[in-house]
Amino acid sequence: PEQLREISASYDLDLSDADVGSFLGLMEGVMVSYDRIDQLVEPAPKVRYPRSGGHRPEPDENPLGAWYHRCSIRGAPEGPLSDKRIAIKDNVCVAGLPMMNGTAVLEGYVPEADATIVTRILDAGGEICGKAVCESLCFSGGSHTSDTGPVLNPHDHSRSAGGSSSGSAALVASGEVEMAIGGDQGGSIRMPAAWCGIYGLKPTHGLVPYTGIFPIELTLDHTGPIAGNVEDTALMLSAIAGDDGLDPR
Repeated sequence: PEQLREISASYDLDLSDADVGSFLGLMEGVMVSYDRIDQLVEPAPKVRYPRSGGHRPEPDENPLGAWYHRCSIRGAPEGPLSDKRIAIKDNVCVAGLPMMNGTAVLEGYVPEADATIVTRILDAGGEICGKAVCESLCFSGGSHTSDTGPVLNPHDHSRSAGGSSSGSAALVASGEVEMAIGGDQGGSIRMPAAWCGIYGLKPTHGLVPYTGIFPIELTLDHTGPIAGNVEDTALMLSAIAGDDGLDPR
């Protein structure tokens, strides 16, 4: 009760004893649920494909500013994505690789598990070549807000590559990878794909699992393919789509 009175006072609320008793009654069931959650072991999906930590690219190997981190993670020896080089937008968890989501606030964070779509790409035989720069917290439609610096349009370095999946589109358009993962809440796959002259798809809500990807809002979050042609866009979509056992939404 004393804690509740202190909190209410900080908001200039004057709770009566009856108010305090009522709120405590409402809170009781919620607190029991939190206590139970604290007793559980957080599930950690197994990382199924070996990888090294990779490296931050030097300027001479990153002329567009589109790579955040370089690596080589090879998946299954055969599959529909065999021989495909793939970049992962840096709002997606790849175990053992840093994830910045475009902002220095997160710099130094290293996920311990792969996002569901990462596992599916590797199961399909794809090679993950690194993390592509994205805009700060994925909130920009341009390519100038990431704390790593601007991403340049590969066709004209004086122009924007679009955002927020800026690095993903620039790397595909420049031929460094055949495919990339992008994210889209308000055009963040479609704009950079269009501005870089390639292809991107915002999937139907729920078609592609968002588990293990930095969220903005549940009803707006989509992740999907960016590629140099329609066939590769469809191929990537077929590899990552489907219900998620960890998160059935």
